[in-house]
Amino acid sequence: MERHTYQTGIIGNCAYIAHIHRNTNVEWLCWPRMDSTFIFGGMLDKDKGGQFSILPEGEYTSRQYYMENTNVLCTEITCNNGKYLITDVAPRFFQYERYFKPLTLVRKIEPLEGNPRIRVVCKPVTDYGAQPLHPQPGSNHVEFLGAGERLRLTTNIPVNYLLDEQPFVLNDTRYLLLSYGSPLEAPLVSTAESFLRETVSYWRTWIKHSNIANFYQPYVIRSALTLKIHQYEDTGAIIAASTTSLPEFPNSGRNWDYRYCWLRDTYYVITALNHIGHFEEMERYFSYVTDISLSGDYRYQPLYGITGQKLLTEQILPELSGYMGNQPVRIGNQAYEHIQNDIYGQVLISMLPLYTDHRFIFSERKDSAWWIEYLLGKIERTIDEKDAGIWEFRNMANTHCYSNLFQWTGCCAAEKMARTIGHQQLVEKAIALKQRAAAHIENCYDPVRKVYAHAVGSKHLDASTLQLIMMNYLDPFSQKAKDHLEGLERELKTPQGLFYRYLHADDFGKPKTTFLVCAFWYVEALACVGRLDDAIREFENLLQYSNHLLLFSEDVDEENGSQWGNFPQAYSHVGLMNAAYRIAMKLDVPIFL
Repeated sequence: MERHTYQTGIIGNCAYIAHIHRNTNVEWLCWPRMDSTFIFGGMLDKDKGGQFSILPEGEYTSRQYYMENTNVLCTEITCNNGKYLITDVAPRFFQYERYFKPLTLVRKIEPLEGNPRIRVVCKPVTDYGAQPLHPQPGSNHVEFLGAGERLRLTTNIPVNYLLDEQPFVLNDTRYLLLSYGSPLEAPLVSTAESFLRETVSYWRTWIKHSNIANFYQPYVIRSALTLKIHQYEDTGAIIAASTTSLPEFPNSGRNWDYRYCWLRDTYYVITALNHIGHFEEMERYFSYVTDISLSGDYRYQPLYGITGQKLLTEQILPELSGYMGNQPVRIGNQAYEHIQNDIYGQVLISMLPLYTDHRFIFSERKDSAWWIEYLLGKIERTIDEKDAGIWEFRNMANTHCYSNLFQWTGCCAAEKMARTIGHQQLVEKAIALKQRAAAHIENCYDPVRKVYAHAVGSKHLDASTLQLIMMNYLDPFSQKAKDHLEGLERELKTPQGLFYRYLHADDFGKPKTTFLVCAFWYVEALACVGRLDDAIREFENLLQYSNHLLLFSEDVDEENGSQWGNFPQAYSHVGLMNAAYRIAMKLDVPIFL
């Protein structure tokens, strides 16, 4: 079987993310929110998903790349009678003391060589493809009716060419500006050029203000830019991926909606962005968690909607054919009902820099003791409880090593925070809970195999227990840490350097693809225990599993390196960034400030 890779790049502005295929089509775009219905969803159904393409007559070749150090995407098309360039941009820049991030997609079409004849097709839909929108022409725009809000395509292409999908010669630069809600009421060309120029400047400045070590910098830069646009800035939520129902492997039925905020995933994202010197994402996320905390009971859900909604009822859309025919297509995610007790610790660790990094004025916070006590209370109520674990087993509850590890780590963070604010009673509570969590972890230890199992009373191994080393529960230089790492290597690592989450059967049978973030965790663990040459070799090996734009999927098929699962996956890019950071720190390579 030929290697499968995702043939799209993404653009975004922290209000939306769009996927642009190498064939010029907007394959995926959800408006008005990241978790709304798609306006273009050809990724999940070629017929019902709508279309927004800019193609020549006849055969063509395509080259796709990002403008360096930006989230602006270029698609270069070479055809029989010429060559042209499409530049896609989601406008984002600072203006009037705020970030300007409209629900607007700008597509600039420039002739490069010859006289290419092109055809523009714009057919948006709504209600997940159930309802096509109806075009209504204007003087220099087409209004699409039926989406509830105004969807307008403003252009300097003759409107009738768009309505009739008529080919025309591209002999001058053309613009397509698609807007949701408020239509463009300004000159098209100057506005589009201004949006492009200011957005390029914004992203390049953002990267210049990042502290990135000189170790595979281009990959870290692309991952950082990718992670940044997965934050829904309005509320601070960070989504796991912008897509739904891309299968973990063909015909698996493991097709999930990832357009929500997992508290666990967000901890890793925040960590990766903190490593490169970006803190505003953490502050926005803290506001999001505050809203969730004050509107809920003693238990956190594993995930929430991007505005904090709790009810994420999972539905199947049987009328959609699915990605490459893979059904079901799901919206919503039943995991919101799960018990996953690691997340309380991760919220505490996410907060830790707010209280230990003196760039934040924590002395002015009046609610510090309340926050620490509130989160420790959540750990106290759940510390002895079985849960679904990090991998969200749907019908299997255990006392998971990973869950107790992050309760332990959260208590370590709470202890540091309590010492910072001088609250001895909370220090003592954190220490007592930390000891209870450690007792559960030790009950997972198999002294014969010298390895920690995934849960109390289980013999199965799980890549999430690599975190025992990375979170310093195990002294990285101890023999126990080295033995544990070697045990996981023997069972879960593939000859290709990939890593399975686990190999025992779950609710859907045995997994058939590796989980990319686990391989990056493995790299981190190697660096932690001092196997630096191995860490660098394994890191370099994993880079081959990106697509043509250095974007990584959730899952990788060990047999042929195919990309599967939702894409691009924030987890995978976090894994890359944190592994690169860990190696760079060990190598003591220069960080560009």
